[in-house]
Amino acid sequence: MDTKYVPRLKKLYQETCVRDLKEEFSYSSVMQVPRLEKISVSVGVGEAIQNKKLLDSAVKELELITGQHAVKTKARKSIANFKLREGMEIGARVTLRGVYMWEFLDRLVNVALPRVKDFRGVNPNAFDGHGNYALGVTEQIIFPEIDYDKIERVSGLNIAIVTTADTDEEAFALLKKLGMPFRK
Repeated sequence: MDTKYVPRLKKLYQETCVRDLKEEFSYSSVMQVPRLEKISVSVGVGEAIQNKKLLDSAVKELELITGQHAVKTKARKSIANFKLREGMEIGARVTLRGVYMWEFLDRLVNVALPRVKDFRGVNPNAFDGHGNYALGVTEQIIFPEIDYDKIERVSGLNIAIVTTADTDEEAFALLKKLGMPFRK
């Protein structure tokens, strides 16, 4: 007997969201129903130009949060005013797919976002016109994996949720059904 692990949010998607979205948008096939493709989490560390240790700690924190190896990103252009040269490492990013993606979204929606100070919901207008959603988190300490005493500095995260939806309305409905707390 093969017992494969299925994340809680994916099970919810398969059992209720697909049926509801197919009915709501009157799709002829289940394959037309929008689904999550990937989640990209990135962090920019501008001070890494002077202090390389900040970038290393940001990479470790990103790996703790996502459960996957982070890749350091390099500057594409030189900017003299910021003492930035092309090829300098100034950030990190992770692309999540499959089980890691579902688990991360579950923790983001149900654990991390409710821990934000004065949280009233995420912006419902942050869609890009092609069914993808971008979200900025100002503090990485909202994730329970981060030990507040061991962080070098409080930094923000950029989270991009890529879906197969054709329109923003379809993507909004998908994320709403998955539990994303949109502002009223």
